[in-house]
Amino acid sequence: MTLLERSLSRPLSELAEYPADMLVDLKQQAADAVATAKANADWIDRALDLRYSATAAAARSAAGKDTGAVTFADGDIRVSVELPKKIEWDQALLGQIVQRIRAAGEDPTEFVEISYRISETKYSAWSASMRANFDAARTLKTGKPTYRLSLLENES
Repeated sequence: MTLLERSLSRPLSELAEYPADMLVDLKQQAADAVATAKANADWIDRALDLRYSATAAAARSAAGKDTGAVTFADGDIRVSVELPKKIEWDQALLGQIVQRIRAAGEDPTEFVEISYRISETKYSAWSASMRANFDAARTLKTGKPTYRLSLLENES
């Protein structure tokens, strides 16, 4: 059993009391394990794609579709393959279309979802008076904290 595996069976309060250099080592072991697991899963996915992509493409073609889910058997194994749609819209072209719809007297929101976003970098560069105009529409939410640990002797 590795130090990481032994440590994970300990209460969090005990783990939090470990020396900082031990926590650095545990964090690195965990990151290495995640990277290895992801690389392994990616490798297996590539093998599955190599094995089943032609069969899945033929099944989608027989069903008259370019994307979506298909299911077929490989011996006693049921294989389900999902090929998701990933649609991207040309924002400049959509803007032109919205203007034409509006110019024709129609309401473009009947056809197009319109959303507004402001880059945080741009917002931060604005003057305080400019930011004040937008502050009521801005909500700051936080995510899960990320901790990076390193030994002081390794920093320059």
